Amino acid sequence: MNGTPVIVVGSGPTGLLLAGDLATAGVPVTLVERRSHGISNLSRAFVLHARTLEQLDARGLADGLEALGQRLDKLRLFGSLTVDLDDLPSRFRHLLVLPQYEVEKALEQRAVEAGVDFRYETEVTGLSQDENGVTVEVRGPDGSRESLRAEYLVGADGMRSAVRDAIGLPFPGRSVICSVVLADVRLAERPETLLTVNAVGDAFAFIAPFGDGYHRVIAWNRAHDVPDSEPLDLDEIKEVTRLALGRDFGMHDARWMSRFHSDERQAPAYRVGRVFLAGDAAHVHTPAGGQGMNTGLQDAANLSWKLAQVAGGHASPELLDTYESERHPVGRAVLRSSGGIVRLAMAKGPWELALRAALTAVLDRVAPARRRMLGQLTGIGYKYAAPRGAHPLTGTRVPDVALAGGGRLHASLRGGHFVLITPETYDDRGAHKGRLTVERWASGRRTTVLVRPDGYVGWAADGATPREIEAALTAHVG
Repeated sequence: MNGTPVIVVGSGPTGLLLAGDLATAGVPVTLVERRSHGISNLSRAFVLHARTLEQLDARGLADGLEALGQRLDKLRLFGSLTVDLDDLPSRFRHLLVLPQYEVEKALEQRAVEAGVDFRYETEVTGLSQDENGVTVEVRGPDGSRESLRAEYLVGADGMRSAVRDAIGLPFPGRSVICSVVLADVRLAERPETLLTVNAVGDAFAFIAPFGDGYHRVIAWNRAHDVPDSEPLDLDEIKEVTRLALGRDFGMHDARWMSRFHSDERQAPAYRVGRVFLAGDAAHVHTPAGGQGMNTGLQDAANLSWKLAQVAGGHASPELLDTYESERHPVGRAVLRSSGGIVRLAMAKGPWELALRAALTAVLDRVAPARRRMLGQLTGIGYKYAAPRGAHPLTGTRVPDVALAGGGRLHASLRGGHFVLITPETYDDRGAHKGRLTVERWASGRRTTVLVRPDGYVGWAADGATPREIEAALTAHVG
């Protein structure tokens, strides 16, 4: 029986970022994947939001991905509502249109370089846990069976999670949209906009470029509700696209077509004992707003540093409880927002159309409401709960602030470090070597802030004394 501190099941974006973070922090990790090795170009996610780009920047990956993708500085949600992203309080004031497989390539390379132990063509067949760890039964590529042992296990194995089933968690919810059609095609006519999306009556269609000459088309016709197993041809996709967009752009040479349904589901808990769920294993929702992959990556960023702290003996296991308390409410909010977008986009009845018109007017004219909506959609607006009496900054996201000497926060976060930002020079005397970077504000700000490895404030104080700073570091960094 092989032992390791952490086993991650699932090598999608969520599992890759999580495993890469742990290995970078010096925590041995095994990644188990049922599929054979290879990055599929058939993935559905296509958008990276600002908060995800910030997290990738803190891992040294954002610039490379920005060079591959295409920026979108305006977002059309439904009807006539177009939102300008120029006002986002982020270095990344845009959406990045980029296929999921490019994100997976970058995350996989990082995980390999960090030393993650990959086990491909290895299927989870059973799981048990005790007070000291988790035992997972797997079947290897040659059919042989093996028991793997770890202190903790994370299920990042998608909507049909074997890990979630093994720990007995339900996945309540329902199918929201049935018979969504999807295709990767070449177009004879190039769309006028980077992302083309519209809904008319019973039809909806979305077109986005891969960057290799192919475009992804996702479409739905409410009047044609058939099982996922129903045969699909290009003529059907063309017809729905014409209904929603007015033309089909001369689609041809489809390399992949699929019919699927879109669910809204969330596990009631993200943790059972020493087993955690992240990404689609914990929550799924409609593709409206492009929040799926982004939310999973945020789950991974939240959980990875906490597992590293506990596995490294720098924090008590109680820290791991905060993963569910912080991320479960975010997952619930994403289900509500994505569901609201798709329902308003497909509004048909008089009261639905009136509601959409009213909401469009509010978001178009009321800046605070628009900022709040954008904060949720892009992920930069979420704040984690803080203990009673904590500084108001505690639990808030820290943007990529300028630091003394010409540095910036995201660069200092690389390596999974905590970052202490102070008004004056502070000497940590190497007490937290390899886990803490000490910086000073480039501005005259007087607040001392301890930034967690995921970019959120863990502790802050105005006019902090060296003794108070030392106590905070002991409590949070270990």
